[in-house]
Amino acid sequence: MQARHADLVFSTASSDSAVARSFVAASWSRSLNYHHLDPDTPQAPERLTGRELDQAREQAGRLLSIARPAMTRLLQTVGDSGCCVLLTDADGVVLERQGSPSHDPAFNRWGLWTGAVWSEASEGTNGIGTCLVEKRAVTIHRDQHFHSRNTGMSCMDAPIFDERGRLAGALDVSSCRRDMNESLTGLIGNIVTEAARRIEAEHFSAAFSGHRILVAPGDSARGPALLAVDSDDLVVGATRAARQGLGLDDASLASPRPAADLLSAGSVMPGFDAAERSEIRRALARNNGNASATARELGIGRATLYRRMKRLGIE
Repeated sequence: MQARHADLVFSTASSDSAVARSFVAASWSRSLNYHHLDPDTPQAPERLTGRELDQAREQAGRLLSIARPAMTRLLQTVGDSGCCVLLTDADGVVLERQGSPSHDPAFNRWGLWTGAVWSEASEGTNGIGTCLVEKRAVTIHRDQHFHSRNTGMSCMDAPIFDERGRLAGALDVSSCRRDMNESLTGLIGNIVTEAARRIEAEHFSAAFSGHRILVAPGDSARGPALLAVDSDDLVVGATRAARQGLGLDDASLASPRPAADLLSAGSVMPGFDAAERSEIRRALARNNGNASATARELGIGRATLYRRMKRLGIE
């Protein structure tokens, strides 16, 4: 079985047409020709020392604290499918793992454990490593793995980006069940992607605690499109999806621009202006039209309040 899988890897990776058509074939080609890996190697994944793992966890402190509850909810959803849930950093190091004790021995043998390194450079084509290379959600089902020893598992992954739009890690669900079919992996993959997006959004909000978070135009497939604005309505942060949708980068965010300039009336998500207009009108009503008191309640300056009122057509 292993020899036949290795033959398939070699023949597919040497086919230019296959590599051009399939991201799996392209990953097999990278694994062979760039990383110089052997699909038949029996060697288990590399594992960090306890000290190295502690250092990696410390660097990902905020992400870990936010992801743990989401991982628990995800395990409650998929745990009965013979799955475990993992969170990695951008290097493919497993920082956190949750799973059923009854399946732990199998996952431990496969190296799906804290401290294991699942980068594509180390393990070839696999859910975690290939997700990090592709920077998008991927599913690697059984014999799509590069190493023959990994063809018994199915892995569904989605990337997580930090508050500056940089790759922070991957959320993974891996299954050891032999009857795991592609329809089920597709369903679980969608659940993993949604969980990763929630983690990314919460991570962004925590990084800009004390700022208002706005929904920006963007491709939902890329993740949450969020902006952080200060008390003067200047944009001081943006998620990866918002950066891509609005053409922002670190340099442009270093000189904050008014949110209204970035979010033109034609690009704001439906209902956003209406919701903000209602919020301001309610605050004005509670304060009998007193602008200073309304601005204090909303946590903004009076000049900012007047700018918003003008933009929203509030007398």
